[in-house]
Amino acid sequence: MIRSWMVIGAVTFLVALGSNLVTPDDLKWFKRLQRPKWLTFEPAIPIIWTIIFICGAWSAYIVWEKDPGSPRTWLLMGFYLLVEITIVAFNPVMLRLRSLQAGTIVGGVGAILGVLLTLTVWQISGWAALLLVPYIIWSPIGTYTTWEMSRLNPESK
Repeated sequence: MIRSWMVIGAVTFLVALGSNLVTPDDLKWFKRLQRPKWLTFEPAIPIIWTIIFICGAWSAYIVWEKDPGSPRTWLLMGFYLLVEITIVAFNPVMLRLRSLQAGTIVGGVGAILGVLLTLTVWQISGWAALLLVPYIIWSPIGTYTTWEMSRLNPESK
């Protein structure tokens, strides 16, 4: 029997793979951009995102198990999916458009959606909401970093 955590984990993993929809040229463009001097944690970003995706999937699992299969729970699963798709869209949108401004907008939308999801989930489970806090903390940091990079690279707005 397929368990709910397996489905949620598989969907999370498959959607997360969407952030790899970039070309080597896109990556070359990004790597040559100036970064803020305080951006010393860039090598940790993949680890940070891995933790965020695991916490988000775990949160979704908790919400699912509170009322499995109900229309409300399915809507919430759609909301989780929307937030993850927005998160994952950041790299392809920014890199394909070669626009840090587009990345900042996608990051800002993701941050707002993440806060709304957390507030909604809080009514169902405090633990599920708490698991979304790493994203609530990280999203503004990543968005601000992209915005700051756009100021350092005005040709890449």
